[in-house]
Amino acid sequence: MRRYFASAAAVGTALLLAGPVMGADMPEYPEIPEVDYDIGGSFYLRGSAALNWHWAPEVVHPANAEINEIVEYGYGYSWGAGFGYETGTGLRFDGTIDSVETKGLKITKVAPDPDPGDYTLMLRSTVALANIYYDFGLGGDFSYSSGAGGAFGYVGAGAGVAWNHAEINSPINADVPVPTGGNVSAAAAVMVGVGYDMGNWVADVGYRGLYINQINNAPTDPTTTSYYEIDNNWIHELRGTVRYRFN
Repeated sequence: MRRYFASAAAVGTALLLAGPVMGADMPEYPEIPEVDYDIGGSFYLRGSAALNWHWAPEVVHPANAEINEIVEYGYGYSWGAGFGYETGTGLRFDGTIDSVETKGLKITKVAPDPDPGDYTLMLRSTVALANIYYDFGLGGDFSYSSGAGGAFGYVGAGAGVAWNHAEINSPINADVPVPTGGNVSAAAAVMVGVGYDMGNWVADVGYRGLYINQINNAPTDPTTTSYYEIDNNWIHELRGTVRYRFN
């Protein structure tokens, strides 16, 4: 029996002596960081309001090839809303719907025109656009991460459709007032501006150049001089926007 106790004691002593040596020989592995599966993006709602200035070169009457130069440009405002997604890397996308109103775009007809005088346009358009933007930090390296806070700049572009409703204020002496009408036209936009990221809330102010390919007064008969077309409309806007991020 004493031999058994002696053997057990010897084994225990050997293990105690070998433990530190074995521990010292064990390799040390670096800590592996947890994988972050978050893509860093977020959805957002947006609301915008703007003051605008409406420019176009001329009014054309296809029935008799009459061309009237626009002598005064229009002015007005717009407001709208949208829904979008930002990737967290500076790139973001959204869809917007805006109500755009201008008035004051003017031509002047002179004798021997049968109805001389001033004609001014009142325009109401609903514009739907799909937009893409790139946000960049205003620091030295221009990097930007959504939600990080601070000032940033942006550039963007959009394409879509405008539903136009046009009314003409005709001179009092006009025998036949120009008929009211409207059309659907291709539309596009370019944007540039600066903003401030406050986390869930983001505010920016900038320029939007809204292009409307054509405004006319359909369904007026195109073979009559009462029908007109205004091509290449540019509505220049000073625009403010507020966005709210969901996550």
